[in-house]
Amino acid sequence: MEPITLTTERLLLRPFRGGDADEVHAACQDPDIQRWTVVPSPYTHADAELFTRKLSPGGWQDDSMYNFAVVLRDGGAVAGALGINRRNLHDTYEVGFWTAKKHRGLGYMTEAVRAAAHWTFTSLGGDRLEWRAEVGNEPSRAVARRAGFRMEGEQRSGLLNKGVGPVPGLSTAP
Repeated sequence: MEPITLTTERLLLRPFRGGDADEVHAACQDPDIQRWTVVPSPYTHADAELFTRKLSPGGWQDDSMYNFAVVLRDGGAVAGALGINRRNLHDTYEVGFWTAKKHRGLGYMTEAVRAAAHWTFTSLGGDRLEWRAEVGNEPSRAVARRAGFRMEGEQRSGLLNKGVGPVPGLSTAP
């Protein structure tokens, strides 16, 4: 698929660029991002370069994952990352995200998840969009709930994070 940009009232969700590596690297130094997401820990500048220059463009090229830089429209700063990943199930996708620490609590990621969900159902033809996270990741759960996801339950041994697991995860769908 050709990379696209989604627009909301306050945000642009655009494909990552190589020039985003510095901001991604800085944001991913946050212990909470390293704890609750699958980013490597420690997170090096080489990891950010790999993500922005190779993995993200590659996902668009092979239609396996669509990673967006969540960028403020009024300043261009990268406020977070959001990915829509194709699952092995027919027309099922999964959303994952992180928010840079200084941009938390402002509703940016909820706004981004809603836009990405709409795009998943209308442009990708998705029948189901799931959000899964480790039990205890309450900030991510709050974003998912505000974006319209419903909790379906606890999925035992549902996630693998940094070689540890499988760990309990929550699974939901809007």
